[in-house]
Amino acid sequence: MLARTSTLASRCKKGTALHALSTRTLSTFTGTNSLVSTSFITTNDIKKHQGFFGSLTPIRLEFSSAATIDREVQFETDNLSKFISTAERKYEFFQNVEITPDGIAVIRFDNPSKKVNTISFKLKDEAEQLWNTEIHNNANVKGVVFTSGKPDGFIAGADIFDIQSLENKEEVIPLIESATKFFQHLKSKGVPLVCAINGPALGGGLEWALWCDYRICTDSPKTKLGLPEVKLGLLPGFGGTQNLHKIVGLQKAMDMMLTGKDIRPKQAKKMGLVDLVVAPQSLEQVAIDTAKGLANGTLKKSKGVKKNLQDRIVEDTPFGRHFMWQTIDKMVNKNTNGKYPAPFAIIEAVKYGLEHPKGDAKFKFERESFAKLAATKESDALIGIFDGMTQLKKHAYGEVVHPIRKVAVLGSGLMGSGIAQVTAERGYDVLLKDRDDTSVARGLSYINENWGKKLKRKKMTKFEFNINSSNIVPLTDDSESWKKHFGRADMVIEAVFEDIELKRKIVAQMEELTPDHCVFATNTSAIPIADIAQGAKRPDQIIGMHYFSPVPQMPLLEIIPHDLTSDATKAAAFEVGMKQGKTCIEVKDVPGFYVNRCLGPFLVEVSALVRDGVGLEELDLAAKNFGMPVGPIDLADNVGIDVVYHVASFLSRADLGNRMSGGDITFLEEMVKKGWLGKKSNKGFYTYKGKKKTVSNDVKSYIDSFRERKLGLAEEEIQNRLMSRFINEAAKCLEDEIIANPVVGDIGLVFGTGFAPFKGGPFRYLDTFGVDGYVSMMNGLAEKYGPQFEPCQLLRDYAASGKKFH
Repeated sequence: MLARTSTLASRCKKGTALHALSTRTLSTFTGTNSLVSTSFITTNDIKKHQGFFGSLTPIRLEFSSAATIDREVQFETDNLSKFISTAERKYEFFQNVEITPDGIAVIRFDNPSKKVNTISFKLKDEAEQLWNTEIHNNANVKGVVFTSGKPDGFIAGADIFDIQSLENKEEVIPLIESATKFFQHLKSKGVPLVCAINGPALGGGLEWALWCDYRICTDSPKTKLGLPEVKLGLLPGFGGTQNLHKIVGLQKAMDMMLTGKDIRPKQAKKMGLVDLVVAPQSLEQVAIDTAKGLANGTLKKSKGVKKNLQDRIVEDTPFGRHFMWQTIDKMVNKNTNGKYPAPFAIIEAVKYGLEHPKGDAKFKFERESFAKLAATKESDALIGIFDGMTQLKKHAYGEVVHPIRKVAVLGSGLMGSGIAQVTAERGYDVLLKDRDDTSVARGLSYINENWGKKLKRKKMTKFEFNINSSNIVPLTDDSESWKKHFGRADMVIEAVFEDIELKRKIVAQMEELTPDHCVFATNTSAIPIADIAQGAKRPDQIIGMHYFSPVPQMPLLEIIPHDLTSDATKAAAFEVGMKQGKTCIEVKDVPGFYVNRCLGPFLVEVSALVRDGVGLEELDLAAKNFGMPVGPIDLADNVGIDVVYHVASFLSRADLGNRMSGGDITFLEEMVKKGWLGKKSNKGFYTYKGKKKTVSNDVKSYIDSFRERKLGLAEEEIQNRLMSRFINEAAKCLEDEIIANPVVGDIGLVFGTGFAPFKGGPFRYLDTFGVDGYVSMMNGLAEKYGPQFEPCQLLRDYAASGKKFH
């Protein structure tokens, strides 16, 4: 049998669902690609590097593309008065039902007080009232079309408030049961149900569609279908784990539910998720005609995509299924490290349904599993991240005074080219300038390579590729027209070397060339913005925009105003950053800002742990077992030992005092002198040969010479020493008002460093652990190792008062 399954494994060719599922990294569960530094990385560093702590996209953690469970409503100006039914508007969540002369009822979701439609239990109750009053006993109704009254959205998902409002999560079980019975009640009328989708149909929205007999979607770029509940630590609760695989097959269903990815119209049709794809303008009429045809027998329901031999073997035979579940379990364990219960619950729910296909037991199992997940600290943490992202979509600086249309990027290295790429993709005109043709060409090559990958993966059309390419104008010092081009720039983003005199020189030059309204943004990763703005003619128009590398993948952007930065400049930075697809956090103008400032003490503690005898692989494993996607040694090699040393040494000279003590980062300096720069030189802490990495004898000898003692530390103490330096600095940043609140702090470290998403960020983790217990643990470390472990005053205050951060 092993031989047979091995043969079957070899037949899982690229492009098949099982291959995709078994090889795709679950970005939801691994954090965000991150580098400790940004501007320090030059064109020569344009390699694939994984950062500490992560790849979640997203939340990109790809929450931004998976707004499955609506939270935006909290921040909308809703009409809070009680809904009153009138003849013109009978229902709060639906437009009045329209019945065509042929007996097709058109039911349009539409709550005018919200930007998007969401499913709530209140909506379900009203839908039941609507159905029983106007549809169920109406013999004239021969078919039903469900669609949306909103121009660009079907249903964005379920309303998270319904779950969060329940202190006892088990109370959700009868509520979900009533929803399941309602869907079954719809089916019991025995007329064709057609779902017409334009725009997002996510989470509960897609689950509603799965109960229908026929699904039609538009080819609009805004149309996407998915079940992203796993990204919030949940599972599809309205029958999704039982209904989806019957339509698209087990492998594709598991791929969708375990990754939470969006499915676009063309792919949805190919996999059988929808039966038809049409233009938005014709959607409703086609849906009505389809319902009519299904009702009178002139149209037969699509049988879906026929399984090929391989899929039939994998999905429909005992040994095939055994192999499939084995592969899926292995993949999930590898990518979650057992830290996330939701994917395992999804697997069990599907398995249970396959073993109990008849009756309602499978739905009971699903909703009970949903309630258990809703009560977990992991789900609470992930929902907290999603909630925080939604809060950060708004800022207090009003509208941009002068529209930003043309953005100039200075420097075409890894950072500059990445900034240019994401800016061009969002429709801005981009000027990409470097000193010579060779430098600019390398930057353009990097951009085109990234877009080429998107083309290959069908994440971008050829038309979009051409449009994006045409948005970038490459310029050099030798270009006669570069000054003329810059004379029309609305914003300049510099991404040059970390040299304050060079940056000041560029500011002076840009103020001479650019229009009076032009905003100057610096991508410095640590230099205070006020220092760069010294001597500027327009200091109010200077701001920090600190991107993280690689820019196209990293979701975070730190926006750093200095004391003289105007609100108009802040508004411009937020507008551009958010349009680039970034989650923007405002940070006080101090050395290292927020993310790198927190990494400083962490890096020092890495050296202290190595000095105290902790092995390199042991250190990486301890960090990963805490929940980080990669360990600090792996991080240093991928980022570059020279870059890590530069950041750590810069912060050691800054204002952190004892918090940067306790270790010795000079051992990194010696590694740089030896040319052991990490992956880019094929040798750092690890030696790289192809995909293999080992610790070479000479590196072992060097590390041994640095060690002063072998304490034989347990993994928990390694984790406590490592992470407490990180978490304490985050709390100190809140104490010093470097960040505005714990939400900003959590989002910043989850998206900027990949801090274990299932813990929700440092502040939510402190709440879960208990601040008093954490302070006690740190005090013990301080007594044992020194003042670098002393908890900051804010942590002491919270411990004494029993307060929580959230």
